Amino acid sequence: MGKETETVPKRILLVTGLSGAGKTTVLKTLEDLGWEAVDNFPIRLAAPLLELPSPEGREEPALPLALGFDTRTRGFDAQKLIRQIKRLQKRDDLEVMTLFLDCSGTEIERRYSETRRRHPLAQDRPAIDGIAQERTLTDPLRRWADQVIDTSRLTASDLQVQIRERFRVEAHAKMNVAVSSFGYSRGIPHNVDLMFDMRFLKNPHWIDELRPLTGLDQAVADYVSSDPAFADATGKVRELLQLLLPLYDAQGKAYVTIAFGCTGGRHRSVYVAETFAKWLHEDGFSPTISHRNLTSRPIDALESADKAEQQ
Repeated sequence: MGKETETVPKRILLVTGLSGAGKTTVLKTLEDLGWEAVDNFPIRLAAPLLELPSPEGREEPALPLALGFDTRTRGFDAQKLIRQIKRLQKRDDLEVMTLFLDCSGTEIERRYSETRRRHPLAQDRPAIDGIAQERTLTDPLRRWADQVIDTSRLTASDLQVQIRERFRVEAHAKMNVAVSSFGYSRGIPHNVDLMFDMRFLKNPHWIDELRPLTGLDQAVADYVSSDPAFADATGKVRELLQLLLPLYDAQGKAYVTIAFGCTGGRHRSVYVAETFAKWLHEDGFSPTISHRNLTSRPIDALESADKAEQQ
């Protein structure tokens, strides 16, 4: 008789919580980590889904599966969902976990106000009413969940870092790197490991046709990269990172946050951060990127420190 192969349980993560607490960010991050991710999935269909054969009958390594659901999912009933999940957890071929995303009502209300979206349970009422109703509906799941993350004080980047730390697929995956841009005039960011000041580069803010644009626009990219100091300075920073990041990784550091700053945080730092994200990807990392002040209003007074250099 041939040697029996040990069956490894398929890893299933059920992601739920309050609307606006970050479920979409979590699922996208899991997908980046190598999970299969499906949002708004009826849990009652999970068992039939797991019985489907591999494409064309191929035997493939079982990828971990993340299923997102919330009060918008058809047939949402917390107690019924818990019973369905318990049935899945009894299966020897599955490892089922539940992650609940919580958030304060005032913070969710602020997020909906900023995006100008309506809360799914309060289409014709104030968002706070829908938030309160949803908290009551989901409370049994929160109390029962294996893991709870409160995103009230987390940025999207912070949440991505937590998910990468908790749910990376490979036991010895490469260190997580986060790249961000910011404006010094609007304050220095917290929890940054390496910070680089880009205010020595020519400032596009003082060019009328470039002022309303950002570092994501090609015209700004061309202007910033044409600075005589750009190639030499960024090249040396890249060499420094190529030296430091493997050393951090060897020491077991889970993640490193690299921030690039300019005066307003809309032009130079954005373009440089995007450039380094591409370079880091070429170097074998999978960096996340965020731009803290990208949507901030351009204000001449904040940029005045650089104006003399542009004249």
